[in-house]
Order: sequence, then C-alpha cells, then structure tokens
Amino acid sequence: MTPRPGADLNTDTNTGASGQNLQPEPRPAPSVSGFVEAAGLRLHYLDYGCAGRPPMLCVHGGAAHAHWFDYVAPGFSADYHVRALDLRGHGDSAWADPPDYTYARYASDLAEVVGKLDLRDFVLIGHSMGGLASLVYAANHPGRVGRLVVVDSMMRMTEDRVAAIRSVGQRQGSSYATREDFAARFRLRPAGTTASPQVVRRMAFHSCHQDADGSWRHKFDRDVYATRENLDGMPCWERVRIPALLVKGDRSPRITPQIFSEVKARCPQAELAEVANSDHHVTLDNPAGFVKAVKTFLAGHPPDSRFA
Repeated sequence: MTPRPGADLNTDTNTGASGQNLQPEPRPAPSVSGFVEAAGLRLHYLDYGCAGRPPMLCVHGGAAHAHWFDYVAPGFSADYHVRALDLRGHGDSAWADPPDYTYARYASDLAEVVGKLDLRDFVLIGHSMGGLASLVYAANHPGRVGRLVVVDSMMRMTEDRVAAIRSVGQRQGSSYATREDFAARFRLRPAGTTASPQVVRRMAFHSCHQDADGSWRHKFDRDVYATRENLDGMPCWERVRIPALLVKGDRSPRITPQIFSEVKARCPQAELAEVANSDHHVTLDNPAGFVKAVKTFLAGHPPDSRFA
C-alpha cells in the first residue's frame, strides 16, 4: 500500500482534559492512490478497496480533498467498492492552466473518470461544492449513475457571498516553515465543526504540500476561489430521474425546509436526511451518523440487478 502522509495521526480514543475516555475516536480507512486523465489533466483518487462490489464515488467540497471521506469509507466498504476523487485544482490532482473551474467542467471530468473506471449503476456522493458538481453531472450525464447523494450543498449563493469567495482567492495564500506550523494554523472553512482535533489535524496534513523553497502551502489552486462561478443548482433537479438524497448537518443552515421543498417540487423522488451533532462538514463531524443516514437511503434503493 502506498504510504500516506499523516498516517501516524490515528488514535484510538478521544480523551478529555482529565484523560478519561469520552468516546471511541473514529479511525480512517486505509486507501491506495490511483490516477486517471480527464481533459488532459491527471486526476488523483483514493481507492478504499473491495473491488467487485457495487461502486461508490465520493466528491469533496471546495478547497478540500478526497480524504474528507476517510472516516465514512469504512462504513460503506462492506457493501461497496468505495473511491474518492480529488477534483481538478484540489488535493493531488493537477491544476488547470489557464484556470477552468466551472461546474460544467467538473461534471465533464466526472464523466471521463466514470468512463475510464467503468463505473455503472454507481452511487455518487458529493459534499458542498462537490455536491453541486455531482448534481450537474447527474442532470447532464444520465445513464451510469444509479443513486445520488448531495451533502449540505448550497443550491444558490448571493452575489455578495460569491464576491467574498472570489476576493479570498485573489489574495496571496500564506506559507509556513514546517508542516506542523501549517497544521497548527489550519482551520476548516466554514469554521463550524464538531469534529475532533485529531480528525481536523489529519485533514490539515493532507491539505498541504511543500514548495521548492521548502515552505508549506495549501494544495488547492486559489483560482478555484478567484474564478468561482455563481450557479443556481435548482433547475438541475428537474433532470434528475434517479433516487436522490439530500443530507444536512443539524447545525448547518444550508438546506432549509424551503430549499428542500423547492427541490422536492422539481424532483419528487428526492429525500432528506438530517445528521445529528453535525455542522457543514458532516463526514468529519459525525461519520457514523452520516453512514447510517446514507445506508438507510441506499437500503430502500438497491443496485439495479441488470448491472450485477
């Protein structure tokens, strides 16, 4: 198995100030790296194993990476062959030069990855920005994806919010003398989270790379933010014909009853699940709760026997 940075961050328990055991600490799934080319770019993915089982492909959010699914993959791997993709400009995937980070481009990349990995009747899980990219893919590339899970994605953004995101991307990112310095300053965005410090630290160690000058910086291309597209995802739901689930963290304001009501009007088969003790980063905040919600949905929509 390919050595993975930060693998020494695993812990067995989460302890309080007095040292007593509060709860079992979630453990990340082992994975191996794979690469596939899409639109001329080398894209990286994590393969959590169990080849021969029905496929599941997971897509992270903006400025994140495939390891966002490390803690939920163990809950699915008994039944699915789980992979998680680094989108272009993220993680260990190549950057686009000139920048090309539209949702249509992400969806086209997904279509190429799906074809080259020969995924059929697969489960597609997308978080945040990756949820919108997955929605665009499902709406515009029907035929392969069997079930869609969109996790705490914002269906519409205000112009002010998009402008703020672009402003962040136009600023020079910070650099750090050591990887430990980077990890110490790393914060999830948006900031709300119930994830343990160990989980956040693992995400930090997979979020940085060392430049030629020896300094450590974020892996993601800042043009992902600088060129952020303002997409209204609602019309896409009208073209989704497969079983679909929206997942929200109970502490997150992104999927309101009004938002789900509009999704349901456009996509009558859409379902909603709320994961307790979670903010936006649901797969990190409550991995077990996320797995339970998604597996309940999948149990009601089993794989198509034609692809068995």
